[in-house]
Amino acid sequence: MNMNTTSNPLMQVSQLAVQFETPDGVINAVNGITFTLDRGKTLGIVGESGSGKSQSVLAMMGLLATNGRATGQVLYQGQDLISMPTADLNRIRGNRVAMIFQDPMTSLNPYLTVERQMTEVLELHKGLSRREARVRAIQTLDAVKMPEAARRINMYPHEFSGGMRQRVMIAMALLCEPDVLIADEPTTALDVTVQAQILVLMRELQRDFGTAIVLITHDLGVVAGLCNEVMVLYGGQVMEQGSAEAIFYRPSHPYTAGLLAAVPRLEDGDAPMLAIPGAPPNMARLPAGCPFTDRCAMALPQCGVERPAFAASAHDADVLRACHLGIEDVTRNLQYLKSQLGVAT
Repeated sequence: MNMNTTSNPLMQVSQLAVQFETPDGVINAVNGITFTLDRGKTLGIVGESGSGKSQSVLAMMGLLATNGRATGQVLYQGQDLISMPTADLNRIRGNRVAMIFQDPMTSLNPYLTVERQMTEVLELHKGLSRREARVRAIQTLDAVKMPEAARRINMYPHEFSGGMRQRVMIAMALLCEPDVLIADEPTTALDVTVQAQILVLMRELQRDFGTAIVLITHDLGVVAGLCNEVMVLYGGQVMEQGSAEAIFYRPSHPYTAGLLAAVPRLEDGDAPMLAIPGAPPNMARLPAGCPFTDRCAMALPQCGVERPAFAASAHDADVLRACHLGIEDVTRNLQYLKSQLGVAT
């Protein structure tokens, strides 16, 4: 996302919404996401499980479940991916816009070697011969720091560790040198050492290839280490959106402040962790107003009945927010919560 209008953004997403038809009624999983993405930049999309993070990017890739429907626009170099015929989308998907899925073990085909899964991509999108594709695949595995790539490429997914499978997924996504890389929880279930290696790898690859990245995660530490811009989702809606610096150091929405306060910090020692009380809303029965109302300690009467406008913050030009509260109220409440639990401010 870029708060400033650029002449040629790589991707423009406008009012993206996702609905699912279920036996219990219509589920509004994503409601009106808008952002632009420039070459070489990283947008982090954060929020709790069920906030709409994964469904938003699956909609962008045309990979929703059969009962799902996406509306709005997802423009890649001026072409709308939402309305594009499947045959045309297939020429872009995996080629110019690629995705690293959340679970590499279930995303890789257990019956095919890594070589076949990688060479197939290059044969389809680049028209390479099997031999040429194998050479490119090994080179790409080398680029993601896969040990003994020429030997391991002949192995099956179950023969790799979790970290190595994730490297295979990243390599597959980068085979065609895409303009946009979408990474859905790329470090989930990895130990912290491997997680750090994957993040360093993604930074290096972005530097080397100039790839734009959309990073979906619930881990704010990952966002801090990789992202230029941040979008905070809750109940399928954008609560706050802006530069990483503004979001981390000057949160202006109670939900963002709650997420940041819940992050454990070494310097706080044995201080108890803060937690946001309550549970996420029922997506089939969202309130008419702000979806965070029932969990917000500062909610006003109008919050439950009137959806706040998503607009520029009067406090910070680098931030868009959807909240009836003033920034002073958010800051004061966060400081109070921390002081009650003895957490450093």
